[in-house]
Amino acid sequence: MAELITVDDPDDPRLSDYTDLTDVELRRRREPAEGLFIAEGEKVIRRAGLAGYAMRSMLLSAKWVDVMRDVIDEADAPVYAVDPALAERVTGYHVHRGALASMQRKPLPAPGQLLGEAGQSTVRRVAVFEDIVDHANLGAAFRNAAALGVDVVLLTPRCADPFYRRSVKVSMGAVFQVPWTRLESWPADIGILRSAGFTVAALCLSDRAITLDQLAARQDEKLALVFGTEGAGLTTGVLAAADEHVRIPMDAGVDSLNVAAASAVVFYTTRPRSA
Repeated sequence: MAELITVDDPDDPRLSDYTDLTDVELRRRREPAEGLFIAEGEKVIRRAGLAGYAMRSMLLSAKWVDVMRDVIDEADAPVYAVDPALAERVTGYHVHRGALASMQRKPLPAPGQLLGEAGQSTVRRVAVFEDIVDHANLGAAFRNAAALGVDVVLLTPRCADPFYRRSVKVSMGAVFQVPWTRLESWPADIGILRSAGFTVAALCLSDRAITLDQLAARQDEKLALVFGTEGAGLTTGVLAAADEHVRIPMDAGVDSLNVAAASAVVFYTTRPRSA
């Protein structure tokens, strides 16, 4: 059973995991280096625990102690009870969900470990996100992936951290459900996808692009769907290396969608028909 500790000093060093949560640059550097991430809200904390992430500590306002009692009883970590004003001073924002947990990260697997050898894996749909730096978009895309049949998510080296608090929150904990890892050399790592038997489809606007409906009609057994940034789109190296260019047909003079919205359309349309 976790120890419930009342804290009334915002400078208490035991609360250091929760300091300055709104400082994006600080947290982006600090959290991966220290091997932690922050789960916010009852559902997200529970989902992180169910996914096997160990709790370092929990920060609760008084009214959430009873709600989280079962989690407190099972946790092998300190639980700090604070008033909302103190929580705001520590974190830098009003913690309206009233519950935060500092969780321990796990080592990321190698891409080949997630994909398996050609013909040896049940992985059929992979999403690759290139240089998506907006945490909300990335969190939403993970939620789409979890809901719509994506087996693995791969991130390029410059992609945002899916375990940053904002991403976790927007994903509603889906970042804990879909296996993911970060690629080390991009676009050279497209070779890893090919060696595992995947057709690589780049979502883009180009003269050689087929429609999403045409891609779906082929019913590729193994398909890797690559999404780029909203502004610049996919890099030229990826476009040159991809097996197919694919576009979403649209009306009313609109040429593109937000990357999270586009991913939902693409994941649903290309889902394995036997699923």
